[in-house]
Amino acid sequence: MSDESGPARGSRRVIGIDLGGTKLAAGVVSDDLVVHHRAHRFSRGADQAEILDRLVEVVDELRVQSEGEQPVTAVGMGIPSLIDQRTGHAVTTVNLPLSDLPIRDLMSERLGLPVAIDNDANVAALAEQRFGAAKGKRDVVLLTLGTGVGGGVVIDGKGFRGSTGAGAELGHMTVLADGPPCQGSCPNRGCLETMCSGTALARDASALAAERPQSALARVVAEGRELTGAIVTELAAGGDADATALLAQAGHYLGTGIVSLINIFNPEAVVIGGGAAAAGELMLGPARAVVAERALSPSKDQCEILAAHFGAEAGMLGAAVLAFDECLGGV
Repeated sequence: MSDESGPARGSRRVIGIDLGGTKLAAGVVSDDLVVHHRAHRFSRGADQAEILDRLVEVVDELRVQSEGEQPVTAVGMGIPSLIDQRTGHAVTTVNLPLSDLPIRDLMSERLGLPVAIDNDANVAALAEQRFGAAKGKRDVVLLTLGTGVGGGVVIDGKGFRGSTGAGAELGHMTVLADGPPCQGSCPNRGCLETMCSGTALARDASALAAERPQSALARVVAEGRELTGAIVTELAAGGDADATALLAQAGHYLGTGIVSLINIFNPEAVVIGGGAAAAGELMLGPARAVVAERALSPSKDQCEILAAHFGAEAGMLGAAVLAFDECLGGV
């Protein structure tokens, strides 16, 4: 928060970037958390060099748009990687070809701006705890369900990163021993990510469509459309029993994961973002039922399970907050 002698609220601008497994979202954000310009790209199938080029391209585009109003002075990035905060390296990334990459210094050199980086779910957790669904709470856990499942933890108002910055990979806790192999570079089986992500919903929907050729899911395939988590959610919202059952199954595993998080962290809130938030109670209802049955008291009674406030922009806004915090002295 600026004091009276500092810059007026809204006068400083940074770029926040949310890089996911299939898409890139970025925006020019002022220190009153207003988004002034936005840019989007798809990153599916891109190699490491192409991803870096797209990051530079998006930042350059947004800087030009903002230049006539207020200059951009820093960049914050949330990426789906294990980050070594000591060196600014992306150590490994499950759903993108980024590994052993000094991305903080590399991007700072290419952009000519200070750059702050963190895991994408960590920055989303920061946004939701500071300004969103969990505003005013000190101990918060966030899960984001998209191509994979990201996790972020805030303890006593501060982001938890682990000893080197690679902590809070909550999507890779096991919820089904000897379940399906996880995706990407994860060597585990039965991860939360492989049981309730958008990718998992698409996999299970495709298998069910093959078993039931007369189903609405099979009709989607027959029309030449790709079955995705979003389509499953759309069908379930329209009352389709198969799609509803798939979301309930994913919600069951989501709840199984939340039970462990409540028992371990005793948070005031668990915030759910991404596809689960879009599915609403079709997924969160079954998850809440598992928590009510299995989590320990009094922790489960003191914890709220909340849909994310910022939706798809939580990562981008959180990355902007990170840039203000680490490069410009706070927001």
